[in-house]
Amino acid sequence: MKANFKPGDQKVYKRIVTDSDRATFHGEVLHAVYSTFALARDFEWSSRLFFIEMKEEDEEGVGTTLNIEHKGPAFVGEEIKIVATIEKIERNELICSIKATCGNRLLAIGKTGQKMLKKEKLRRLFKSGQ
Repeated sequence: MKANFKPGDQKVYKRIVTDSDRATFHGEVLHAVYSTFALARDFEWSSRLFFIEMKEEDEEGVGTTLNIEHKGPAFVGEEIKIVATIEKIERNELICSIKATCGNRLLAIGKTGQKMLKKEKLRRLFKSGQ
């Protein structure tokens, strides 16, 4: 794993909320707003942006933890901004704090954890089911 980032470094991910991001369960739209599960996906992606630049050819990142406090809504068509900030890098683990906003509105805060593993080790783990 390349050591090209340090605590305090940030990555910014922006996207427009789409219909597929709404709170939908089993085909039924519960709320026509940016869902917590869409936030989860985008929180993980925002911190993965670091690993894309950190991984060696024989490595891959895997998520280990995700925490989200959903604070407010965003609506279809609005742009959201997600900022991932490195809290710490310990051996092969990356911990980021995440903040999502829409304009001046706070949407969510949270944390992600990811570990960098050798691809071969991941193949063995997935094959064995452990």
